[in-house]
Amino acid sequence: MIRLIVGLGNPGPEYEQTRHNAGFWFVDALALQLKAVWAYDKNYQALVARTAVGDQPLWLLKPQAFMNLSGRAVAALARFYKIAPADILVAHDELDVAPGEANLKFGGSHAGHNGLRDIHAQLGTGDYWRLRLGVGHPGDRAEVVNWVLKKPSLDHRIAIDQAITRALTAWPALCAADMARAMLLVHTSKPPRPKPARPEPSEP
Repeated sequence: MIRLIVGLGNPGPEYEQTRHNAGFWFVDALALQLKAVWAYDKNYQALVARTAVGDQPLWLLKPQAFMNLSGRAVAALARFYKIAPADILVAHDELDVAPGEANLKFGGSHAGHNGLRDIHAQLGTGDYWRLRLGVGHPGDRAEVVNWVLKKPSLDHRIAIDQAITRALTAWPALCAADMARAMLLVHTSKPPRPKPARPEPSEP
């Protein structure tokens, strides 16, 4: 069962609407749905919200160190409450997924994502769940940093928000530890191509 849900992002108003903060957007939406209230906890240098699923406590976490130091808060809270890596879900922006798409996966590499890289290092494993929220790729590797630290276009932001809304529908399955069902609900497929219009019949 998922006991800790982490949203990745950078703190501060200048980063609030940037692509790199898609993980924050997800946990903010989930906290609103669960009526969980954020409070800063200096022990973790993070915003923490606590709620419960049945009799099982659930923590939501937004590290307030910068992205490349995200793992410290995750590992500290997980150690204190004895939460296994397999019971952690990390929501983050994903360059290799298009805006409007999302997927849920367990384990794997950090693929160069600085937040995941630090979580790997601090937990000592990559065996945790990830919610990958697509933000698209700029097409040029040299532009990646600039891309994730900028606001998405309006169309892309709407698409990302729609993916987040869709991912929230997986919450009951996550609560029930039905990860196969959650994956089906989160994963999206590319919309079908529109059929070519039929030519108008010519008049006799």
